[in-house]
Formats: sequence, C-alpha cells, structure tokens
Amino acid sequence: MHLRQNPFSKKPHYLYASVLLIFISLICVGYNIVGNDDYDLARQEILLRRIGHELLLQSGDSTSRVLPIEKIAENEFQISFENELTFQPDSLVSTIQALLAKGPFGRDYVVNVVNTENASVVFGYAISKNKKDDIIACMGRRQPIGNYIIQIQFKPAPISLAKNEYLFGSLIALAIVGFVFLRTVKPKNSTQDSRNKSLISLGSMSFDAETRKLIINGKTIDLTNTEARVLHMFALSPNEVIERSQLQKEIWEDEGIIVGRSLDVFISKLRKKLELEPNINIVVIRGKGYKLEVSS
Repeated sequence: MHLRQNPFSKKPHYLYASVLLIFISLICVGYNIVGNDDYDLARQEILLRRIGHELLLQSGDSTSRVLPIEKIAENEFQISFENELTFQPDSLVSTIQALLAKGPFGRDYVVNVVNTENASVVFGYAISKNKKDDIIACMGRRQPIGNYIIQIQFKPAPISLAKNEYLFGSLIALAIVGFVFLRTVKPKNSTQDSRNKSLISLGSMSFDAETRKLIINGKTIDLTNTEARVLHMFALSPNEVIERSQLQKEIWEDEGIIVGRSLDVFISKLRKKLELEPNINIVVIRGKGYKLEVSS
C-alpha cells in the first residue's frame, strides 16, 4: 500500500512563486554586477595604460612599452614601465587628473611614484572631490631618470542608484509582478488542508481518519472511534505485523481498561466493513498479532 500524499500540496502556491521571484532577482543582480565590474575594469586598465603612455611621451620616449597594469589591492592599481623615464610633477598631476575624469573612477584618489631601486616614494599627492582637501607638494621639480612605478589608490565609491538604475528598475518590476500574483492566489482553506492530510488510500479504497469514514467504490461506510483508531494503525504500517499487545496498549490503555477479547471483536467488525475491497484483509499472525495485507 502506498499513501498517495503529495508533499508539495501541503505548501501554498505562493511560497513557490516567491522562491521563483527571488531566484530570478538574484540572477539579475549577479548578471548586472558581474557585467558592470568586467566592463569598468576593462575601461580602468585602458585609461591607466593611457596615463603611462602620456608620461613616456613627456619623458621623450615614444618606443618603449607600458607594462601590463597590475591590481595590487582592492581599488589600487600599479603602472609599470619597460625602461627608465623622467617626469615633471606638474605634468604628471594634470595628465592623471584629466584622464581619470573620463573613466568610471571615484573622484578621490592617492598617487604615489615609487623608485623601484630603493622602494622609496619620490613623489605623491592626494586628490579629493572637495578641492580644498587636495594635497599636492613638490611641484615644479623635474625628477631624474629612474626606474619608476606609479601606484594609484581610489577611495571605495558608495553604491550609486543612477549607475544601477536598470538593476533597481528590474527588481521593482519583479516585486510588482510578484505582488499581483500573490494577490490572485488564494491560500488554501486550512480545514481542507487538514482533511487532505488525514485522507489515506488503501488500494482502491479511501480512509479518512479524521471523519472516520471508508469510501469503497463510491459507497461510504462509517467507523466507530475505536475502529478508526485500529485501522489507522494498520494503514500506517501496511503488510507489517503489529503485535497484539501494542494494539491493546495504544488503543485502550488510555481508557484505563484492557480487555483481552475486545480487540478480537473490533478486528472482526472491521473485517466485515473491509469486505467490499477484496485486495485488503486483516489476517491473524499466530503468536504475534495482526497484519493488514494489501494486494497490488
């Protein structure tokens, strides 16, 4: 015997709708974030290479290479060069500032020029959105030729609603669709839910433990409270032996009286009510107890 109970029918439809909407939203968020990050990083690298290119030209070098841009930390990048160069701090500041203004960078950043031979910072400055917070020193002093790298660290930018307007728009649209869907789905009646849980199928017969009714070939048979309790125990363990003492204990002990022959009487009455279903029978297992046999 198999209990025909669909576990999914126990949960309201709106739960699955909510899970689906959340799943779609997460896909949209992930796709949007990954897409934006990859695109912004590509633009950043191009602009940083352009900075290196302009500094080489200002140093009188039009043939050597700008080495691949390195991301040395979160929001921090490094520009390296194939050959030595020299630079004028004023030109370096104006070049970097003009090029960074064209890209997806924050307006707050710190620049350090490091001499790789002794790892010393030969020039550095800080730029802020608020111009009065800019820190620029040692202007007008041309630096000697050397092996330099330029490190630029950006201040982490807060989440921009404008930048992610498509993302937020899609999430709002999903929320509206979900709200409309949930309003149209009526929660299941709790009473109906309870009755579905108590309904058990035995072969071609249905047994409702709550209402104590058997339905066989469209015919409804009423059971007494004790008959329903006995049948319910059998239905939960079909084709398995249930000891006589277990049946007596669980059915009558709470009433304070256990009568040896009472169980046999109820089993006999129950057998008669099951006769309309030939594939179901309660058999005696001598020396052990009873078994509800359900033939396929």
